Amino acid sequence: MATRAAIAQPKAQTLVLSGCWSASALGTLEPLLSSLRVGDEGPLLADASAVEELDTAGAWLLQKLLERLHSQGIEVRLEGLRPEFAKLLTLITEQVAAQKPASPSDAKPAPTPIAVLGQNVHTALDQGTALLAFVGETTMAVVACLAHPTRWRWRPILYNIRSAGFDALPIVALLSFLLGIVVAYQGADQLRQYGANIFVADLVGLSMLREFAPLITAIIIAGRSGSAYAAQIGTMAVTEEIDAMRTIGIAPLELLVLPKIMALVIALPLLTVFADVMGVLGGMIMARAQLGVGYGEFLDRFVKAVSLTSYAVGIGKAPVFAAIIALVGCFQGFRTRGGADSVGRQTTRAVVQSIFMVIVADALFSIAFSVLDL
Repeated sequence: MATRAAIAQPKAQTLVLSGCWSASALGTLEPLLSSLRVGDEGPLLADASAVEELDTAGAWLLQKLLERLHSQGIEVRLEGLRPEFAKLLTLITEQVAAQKPASPSDAKPAPTPIAVLGQNVHTALDQGTALLAFVGETTMAVVACLAHPTRWRWRPILYNIRSAGFDALPIVALLSFLLGIVVAYQGADQLRQYGANIFVADLVGLSMLREFAPLITAIIIAGRSGSAYAAQIGTMAVTEEIDAMRTIGIAPLELLVLPKIMALVIALPLLTVFADVMGVLGGMIMARAQLGVGYGEFLDRFVKAVSLTSYAVGIGKAPVFAAIIALVGCFQGFRTRGGADSVGRQTTRAVVQSIFMVIVADALFSIAFSVLDL
């Protein structure tokens, strides 16, 4: 039977610890330690050479006693404790110190605005560098698949075309149709004042085909599919499925990223064509209702006003927007760390960053086309 833990005080400044300081043998030792009174005449000697056993419960109790004595301003010298027991006591002391809440005096001062700006710039540069590295890795994977076409995974590509393309037709149709109505309605009053009702076809056609249709379609897909990509890959990263794929020799880029990019590059131009049709249809209906321009007259003017170049400009933007959305969504998914809250954060970042980058790319396209006189 284990010897019960005991503590004796043969002298005013001496404590003798003995017995088994374990959970099963501590007994009523804790109340005794709480009522222990020690003078402050000098350093206190705690002799632990008679301690036969020490577990985490006993080490915690001993650490609590030493901490109370230190808080009273009493210097304690612990002697005779076995090396293995001393290591356990040190570990318990470190854990208790780590879990102790910091006092107000220990709180760090609030960072200055310059420090906050520097941290934000550093974070942005770090994320930009990581995104460029991800784009480079993806490009190398695409080149490898082009060199060996059998490495393309066609079933995931077809699945993503259906989920990102075909399933998005209703929302793209609705928003493009309403946008065409709004454009025609806003221009109707101004055109009516100058008797230029027929030019509503120019307004709707050029604005929808060159700018609004590709941009609104890309924003819809960024919120719909880009967020889905980030959430899917982020969840797989949290559940360590991506690590498991690497362990069994499957390249995550080829299975998770390339099919999404390829599918979106195919689907987004087709969705843009569909958005062009629905937007022009909405504008045509509003032109008849507000300006009395018939469908035949509208289409005759539309063919003359909108050149093939204007149509190709809008369609040409779509693959670039698709690559941006897919790359940003997958990139933010791979950066997920921790738990479910991290998945939500990275999904939000994926949507915000992809929409921002799509708008920036559209602005750059506008500058380039203006310079090229297209």
